Amino acid sequence: SWQHASSWYVWTKEASKKWHSSIHRIVVLQPWDTLKVAVPSLVYNIQNNLLYVGATHLDAATCQVTYQLKIITTALFSLALLNKKLAGVQWVALLVLFVGVALVQLAQIGVHPKTVEGHVQQPLVGFLAILAACCLSGFAGVYFEKILKGSDVSVWMRNVQLSTFAVPFGLLTTLANDYAEVRDKGFFYGYSTLIWIVILLQALGGLLVAVVVKYADNILKGFATSLAIVLSCAVSVYAFEFHLSWQFVAGALLVMGSIFLYSRPNASTAQLRIASRKV
Repeated sequence: SWQHASSWYVWTKEASKKWHSSIHRIVVLQPWDTLKVAVPSLVYNIQNNLLYVGATHLDAATCQVTYQLKIITTALFSLALLNKKLAGVQWVALLVLFVGVALVQLAQIGVHPKTVEGHVQQPLVGFLAILAACCLSGFAGVYFEKILKGSDVSVWMRNVQLSTFAVPFGLLTTLANDYAEVRDKGFFYGYSTLIWIVILLQALGGLLVAVVVKYADNILKGFATSLAIVLSCAVSVYAFEFHLSWQFVAGALLVMGSIFLYSRPNASTAQLRIASRKV
């Protein structure tokens, strides 16, 4: 009815005014606080580019498993920046994780470089890119966590601040790498339906991270990560003719086991929050 439509219009208008007022008050009127978020925003931007490099040179399954090294880097940065302590079982979990990733990488030794759509894959380059991304992810995640806990600004508003810097950083990166292509063919050249789906999934993933951080726990996050690894393996076998070796299977199982071991609810009252996320 028109009464319901009018009520909905008034509600959305008031909500929009409140949202714009909050953005102006927190983002515009507090410039120094907003500038603090520029650091993780820049680091996340570099990290995302490194992940694309890694995905170019590694299959999806190996990339997914290796990227779990971010748990180790996050733990180390949490010790350094937040003075958090780890329980003994968590140190064991980190060791198991390291062994698991090492086994996955051993599965790549001796594999001849493959050509995918005219591009030669170099596993070592992919591994180094993922390793660097893990280091940046650990630092940015802990730094962002420190910012979140150091003020009463909501995680949603912090995401707005992140995007304030992420968009220009991303644009500068694009122009620096592909200025001639953008100038000659336009910014959206090559944006197929699949590309738009990937962009949508990345954006949705960024929003879900905030929801998971607020409402879920580490056990659920462990299930999600393990499921992602299994799905990546399945898709790689089907779509990219990826052959499962005993090293890869053993390594993937160790990685998934380490995630559950690290996330045990009784491991420590000072559990680390793995705050690694994609802008």
